[in-house]
This record gives sequence, C-alpha cells and structure tokens, in this order.
Amino acid sequence: MKPLRWKIIFEDDYIIVVDKPAGYLSIPDRYDETIPNMYTSLSAYRDEIFVNHRLDKDTSGIMLFTKSEEAHKRFSRMFENRKIDKHYFALVHNKPIEDVGLIELNLAQAKSKSKGMLIDHEGKQAISKYRIVKTWHQFSLVEVKLITGRMHQIRVHMKAINCPVICDTLYGNGEPFYLSSFKKKYRRNNNQEERPLLNRQALHAAQLHFEHAFTGEKVLLETEMPKDMRASINQMDKNLLF
Repeated sequence: MKPLRWKIIFEDDYIIVVDKPAGYLSIPDRYDETIPNMYTSLSAYRDEIFVNHRLDKDTSGIMLFTKSEEAHKRFSRMFENRKIDKHYFALVHNKPIEDVGLIELNLAQAKSKSKGMLIDHEGKQAISKYRIVKTWHQFSLVEVKLITGRMHQIRVHMKAINCPVICDTLYGNGEPFYLSSFKKKYRRNNNQEERPLLNRQALHAAQLHFEHAFTGEKVLLETEMPKDMRASINQMDKNLLF
C-alpha cells in the first residue's frame, strides 16, 4: 500500500497550511501514536507547531497550523470570532430541496461518544450555508460554508436534510461507493474484485479565506478535490442523468 501523501500549500513566519489526505488524523491518537497524523508529521520538520483547527480522519483538505504561541492565540481568536471563512465540498445522497440553503440546527454530543453528535435544540449553535453545485438523479455535489465550526457539523446537518454524505459510516449508510451501484449494464470482471470509487466519507475542506492576523493581507488558500472524489464525479457525469 502506498504511503499517504500530504503537502504544504502555504507557509510564512506565522502559519503553515497543509493539504491533509483522507486517512490522516489531525493530532496523535490517544491510544496509538503510530497512526499517521498531521501534527506529528509537521513536527518532524518544524521546531514548534500549534494546532488551530482539526479535520476528521477521513475528511481530506486544508488545515492551518501556527508557528508560535502568539500566532496560535491570534488565529484561534479569528476562528472563534468567525473571521476565517471555511468552504467544503461534499458528495451526498439525494438532492436538497433548495438550491441554496441555510441550516441552523444546534448540536450536542451524544451520551455515547461513539455515536458522535446529534441535533439538540439545547446544544451549541451550529450554522451551515450550502449551495448545490451539481446533481445526478439520486446524488448531489454541494459546497458548504461553515458559519460555526462544531464537531461533525456538515455531516450531521446533511443527514438532517436527508442528504447524508456518501460513505459516512456514522451518519450515513457507510457503504463503499461502487461504479456498479449506479452504472447500467455494468460488466463485472469475475476474476477481479471491484474496487470502490470511494470508501471514505466524501467530504473535502477546499478553501480558507481570511485577513492575515499579522500582515493584514487578504489570503485565499485552496486545495484541489482529491482523486477519489473527482473520479466519482467523472463517473456520475458519464453514467447518470442530471
């Protein structure tokens, strides 16, 4: 199996921004430090690294780290005060009723942490804006802008509008996404097991946009959608009606 690849997409004296692959943790696992994670990987190359926000293990995309305590403090405040715009792409089941929508549903931790987050009117405020980018019969590509940044927010909000993220094991059906599941007249090779187009939640952190906490410059950072999501979109374009 090829090692997972990550790359630095931006760095200055204050921050370092990376493109995290799916399968990488944001920080070390509490029980098994050998599991690949971005914090340990970056720490091997930089003297001091601070985590400013996290992505789920199976979510790919853009992550921002800081390089000093002061930078960590300033950028953390920016995240808390919603001064950093975060945009994601998600492949979801079904099609949202509205082409552009606002989801305002509070979230709380389930009593069992293994069950993740749930909708709770007494929970913490959670707001997501979305727009449909493309739709294919029973699937859609949506762009989501996070107004707040709660744990699993996009995944729970998409489930709440009956559009769970494809391959989401916690909030969706968790099933791998196969070409044979939607391609008519798919011919199976009896001598070879079909490989899934996607076998992790189809969620990608695509963009961060902010005014730099030290230089005041406007910064727009983007990451390309990973190969597994692009391949899935390509196959749906070929085989499914819009």
